Amino acid sequence: MDISNQDSVVLGIDIGGTHITGALVDVNTRTVDRNSRKRKYVDAGQSAENIISAWCDIINMAFTDRPHLSKKICIAMPGPFDYDRGISLIYEQDKFKSLFKLNIKNILASRLNISSGSIKFINDASCFLQGEVFCGAAEGYEEALGFTLGTGLGSAIYKNGIAEDAQLWNTTFKNGIVEDYLSTRWFVSRYKEISGKVVTGVRELKEMNDSDGSVQQVFDEFGENLRLFLISVANKENYDIVVLGGNISNAISMFLPALENNLPRDIKIKKSMLGEEANLIGAASCWNLLSIDKENAARELGI
Repeated sequence: MDISNQDSVVLGIDIGGTHITGALVDVNTRTVDRNSRKRKYVDAGQSAENIISAWCDIINMAFTDRPHLSKKICIAMPGPFDYDRGISLIYEQDKFKSLFKLNIKNILASRLNISSGSIKFINDASCFLQGEVFCGAAEGYEEALGFTLGTGLGSAIYKNGIAEDAQLWNTTFKNGIVEDYLSTRWFVSRYKEISGKVVTGVRELKEMNDSDGSVQQVFDEFGENLRLFLISVANKENYDIVVLGGNISNAISMFLPALENNLPRDIKIKKSMLGEEANLIGAASCWNLLSIDKENAARELGI
């Protein structure tokens, strides 16, 4: 990436339960400096010291070849999280318990020797959809809905120029909540019910499709579950397109026919174009949006 305007470069960070990934993004040219892209496995069950040290390592490595860049860091972080203050509220999700109620923003700023204002946090599902609107599958659309399908169900709605966490994962659905039916654990559980066999995840099921007829049945049922949920959401929210991301979306060809069967024609379905880079680009692209929001709020308060 040829950086012509260093002020336009932001470090986008994606944090998950098993990893941290970071890369420099030029938000003017909408490009990722792939030489700066760094990724590291992180056990979310470790101590706060180990987790934060690993995060700092990746952040520092991303800036290795650009030491003179002004450090602007935008982090896609799963919730619950106090994104404005940078305080983790994650506790009952079997990850990051050691970070509970710690001010991650201040700790990172101290470790990295930068101001806390140089670090911003955004909901990870929002970053995914923001990235896809910025330069991906939803570019050019006024209103969009995004889902990250994986170990859990992430959701975001894009309206008025910014994506926000839709928090649809715990919506009542069938005999439980929708995440019970649109996640990896549902695939594993349902396949065991049908076949009596145990698998580790969706990728394994996809690879078994040619040799096991039960596999397609599971994917068809998943597609039907997603179809019913999208229709229920459409009755409450307006959107022009639905973008699907996350690991399960890599098997979209196996559940798309069931998903699109009798789906209202005005609901468009697209797979993520940016893949793992959606969160990085989305996070970086939010830097200016967040700055504008704070400036507007200050004006309203007469500051």
